[in-house]
Amino acid sequence: MKYLKHLSILTILLALVTACKVSQKSTSIDYAIAYTAKESGNIDIYVADQEGKSKIKLTTHENRDGYPAWSPDGKRIAFYAYYDGRKTWSIHTMNADGTNRKRLTHIKNRWDNSPTWSPDGKKIAFARAYRNTEGVWTEEIWIMNADGSEQKQIKPLNGGGPYFTQNGKIVFHSKSNTSEICIANIDGSNLIKLTNNNAEDWHPEVSPDGKQVAFMSTRDGKKEIYVMNIDGSNQKRLTSNEGDKWYPSWSPDGSKIIFASEKRIYMMNKDGSSIKKIIDNGSQPAWLKISH
Repeated sequence: MKYLKHLSILTILLALVTACKVSQKSTSIDYAIAYTAKESGNIDIYVADQEGKSKIKLTTHENRDGYPAWSPDGKRIAFYAYYDGRKTWSIHTMNADGTNRKRLTHIKNRWDNSPTWSPDGKKIAFARAYRNTEGVWTEEIWIMNADGSEQKQIKPLNGGGPYFTQNGKIVFHSKSNTSEICIANIDGSNLIKLTNNNAEDWHPEVSPDGKQVAFMSTRDGKKEIYVMNIDGSNQKRLTSNEGDKWYPSWSPDGSKIIFASEKRIYMMNKDGSSIKKIIDNGSQPAWLKISH
């Protein structure tokens, strides 16, 4: 009888443990969107589910943290942070839960920003902006190992907002009187201009299938979100409502795009239809490109 009593208790405990696991699994939240927001006077990085109903604050740095970028496996986030009263911006990485924060670049009086991961997660490209000895504003594209080692400029690429394609090329916006979206090999060779107009084209992001590029342009007077084929053909405007739009980011399956406008984050279908607000306070959104 004593044995049976112990067996019954063990059976109940196992049932409770199993129930807890099922309950946890059924209520788990997929925090797939990283973004920046200013709350309590400071700008930090947050993650939220794709509906914006649940969020977690990841950083508590005394200065600004911004421009989050997911690693391909979803385990790390690259971003920039301010130092020296905004005189220095540096690239950092952290775990997806905000732990293990590491500073990767340390050059004073340089604005390192817009980090992006290579498809294999081994490299990070970023933009570096500064005034040279003649006082001229300079923008360069740099690349380094994911641990911050072997930092080098990708010459002759000048501009910002780099983004890796799945076949290892880099899409970015050029530095000129009118910024254009360009694509080049990772060593800077075979530079091709994808846009050509008298406006500013910025913040390109390649679709998960590698066939399209979403970007921001002022060609129609306001900052709007556009898409085009990876060869620059078939350029289309997706947005037309009030307010400037920034930072387009594709969903994992390429069917939707999120973007920032007036300190809010919106979601739409890839053809520009069904626009809806998902986050009330936020900017610089980045959508994790893998499904959990």
